[in-house]
Amino acid sequence: MLEISNLHVSSENKPILNGVSLKVKPGEIHVLMGPNGSGKSSLSLALMGHPRYQVTKGSIKIDGKDITSLTPDKRAKAGLFLAMQYPIAVPGVSVANFLRTSIKNLKGQANTPEFVKNLKAEMSQLKIDESFASRAINDGFSGGEKKKMEVLQLSILQPKYTVLDETDSGLDVDALKLVAQGIKKAQGTKLGILLITHYQRILKYIRPDYVHILVEGKIIKTGDYLLAQVIERAGYNKV
Repeated sequence: MLEISNLHVSSENKPILNGVSLKVKPGEIHVLMGPNGSGKSSLSLALMGHPRYQVTKGSIKIDGKDITSLTPDKRAKAGLFLAMQYPIAVPGVSVANFLRTSIKNLKGQANTPEFVKNLKAEMSQLKIDESFASRAINDGFSGGEKKKMEVLQLSILQPKYTVLDETDSGLDVDALKLVAQGIKKAQGTKLGILLITHYQRILKYIRPDYVHILVEGKIIKTGDYLLAQVIERAGYNKV
């Protein structure tokens, strides 16, 4: 499991997370909701090892292995993936080369014919034109195209656990359905998912096992899908 235990995180000496504990087992979908500034994106970046976020107490483990002090590349090799809220552009590096190099670094090899076949299939599933394979990653992409590209990476790299930070934001209805389908397809391989979102709309397509509410750096309530509906109707003040 992905196990977060009593995690305290600071950035520039300012406390952000104040004792977050969470366990995500293979195949489970956990949704994390909360008001702006509650620490949701900070949690995602701390889990992936962003140097701006320092763990001052607690631990992060993957399948029993403590990754709290590991660099992002080693966390990725341990099986963790982050779909960023604001995916960055990498000029000069094509989508295909980025993914092929990532697979080689994660798994030690990349079978080119198999990789190309798989890439074309996953791009077709997400309705991404094949021409994007030769374009620089996220360079000049629309917001929706960037989010679909994050799900493409998830599908190709096949991690054990993933954190999806507002992957549904900025998507129209059709793109949202495609992204949700891609996430569900990946989840079918026993992927453990922590989905961060502000809205219930993606939960119409992805039914979570657990919903957690994060306020001021702490999880204040955990429930099932119905908890998200309560938030949608009444807001966080009713939790």
